[in-house]
Amino acid sequence: MKLKQLEAFVMVADCQSFSEAAKILFLTQPTISAHIQSLERELNAKLIARNTKKVCLTQQGKQLYQYAREMLLLQDKILGLFASEERNPPKSLVIAASTIPSQYLLPDILARFQEKYPHEQFEIHETDSGKVVEAVANHSADIGFTGTVLENKNCEYIPFYKDELTIIMPNTKKYQNIKNRQSDLKWIQSEPIIMREKESGTRKEAERILKYAGIDLTQLQIIANIDNTELIKRSVKNGMGITMISKLAVREEIASGTVLTFPMEKKASTRTLNLVYHKKFPLLKSAANLRKTVQEMYPFISY
Repeated sequence: MKLKQLEAFVMVADCQSFSEAAKILFLTQPTISAHIQSLERELNAKLIARNTKKVCLTQQGKQLYQYAREMLLLQDKILGLFASEERNPPKSLVIAASTIPSQYLLPDILARFQEKYPHEQFEIHETDSGKVVEAVANHSADIGFTGTVLENKNCEYIPFYKDELTIIMPNTKKYQNIKNRQSDLKWIQSEPIIMREKESGTRKEAERILKYAGIDLTQLQIIANIDNTELIKRSVKNGMGITMISKLAVREEIASGTVLTFPMEKKASTRTLNLVYHKKFPLLKSAANLRKTVQEMYPFISY
């Protein structure tokens, strides 16, 4: 089995076309077909179903695709690790980040990173914490930023920032009374609640805090699951309901008084934001430089 065969297979699968794959790889269509046929003979498997309208993967092809893609990505990492910068322009650093670190910390981090390493290039992919970890584990991201720690045997986490979740409420007479008169969190069970999507780190940490406070999650009146932090904030300000959110995301709203906050026990409501990378493969030089930049900017957490 040769990497050229796997490269042809992955490109045909991505393009769903032999001719398009040939154009992108600067090969002839018969060469692409020969690579696929040799691979099928070697594996004794039918990998691609062909008809006059489209090309699609068989079940065996789908099983091979993920492994083949990972092998090609690892090849790129090896070449990037040992390539001469004079001969080969640096590859873009692929960063996956969950919403809170992406929107409220990464701009400052990347400004410092660019100042220290002006020739580095990078791509940012914002998604939820679950997909960040998945991207790092399957090598589609070189390094990630998450709002929670998710179990994955291939991933290493470094906490770099202490964040705090808070409950925010519309600034109305009703919620002013709740803030002044309530001493625990039991009252939220009768209030409409807006939550982040289920794979969000903020959502997982919010559920952890509520369980710690003795709240039965099945009794919550969740009226919406929203993956956009700004939309959640506007919904709360407009009186739609309450939410649990990172203080990083609502500093301006708290300062201006457009939302109210409800005090929670700091020990329970504090979480760490984390760098995550693949523990079984060496970091690219650019990823190692980014990690160093983060650790220099946030030195107060023990590494």
